[in-house]
Amino acid sequence: MHNFKKLDIWMDSLELSKFIYLKTIQFPKEEQFGLTSQIRRCSVSIVSNIAEGSGRGSDKEFSRFLDISIASSFELETQLILSKELNYLSLEDFEKAEKDLQTIQKMIFGFKKNL
Repeated sequence: MHNFKKLDIWMDSLELSKFIYLKTIQFPKEEQFGLTSQIRRCSVSIVSNIAEGSGRGSDKEFSRFLDISIASSFELETQLILSKELNYLSLEDFEKAEKDLQTIQKMIFGFKKNL
């Protein structure tokens, strides 16, 4: 069992999720139950699956939850691209989120290899 609160991948994913929540506040109100909700759920899914997997009984189970986190990260990446294309996110915010997300993806892949 791993203490998720001490994992860099969890801490960085939590920071990204907070960033996503703050930036999606400015999305159009008509997107509240659409893209805004979906982006927020994806960002929370990344950090939540890291936490849930860390509490599982084996590294194999943890690895499965990391796979779910990775899948959610690619879904989030797609939604961020769409948000930028629709001018809901500034280029600066998009680039920051994309850079942070790609760093998290690499960290998760690396962590999985070392399990």
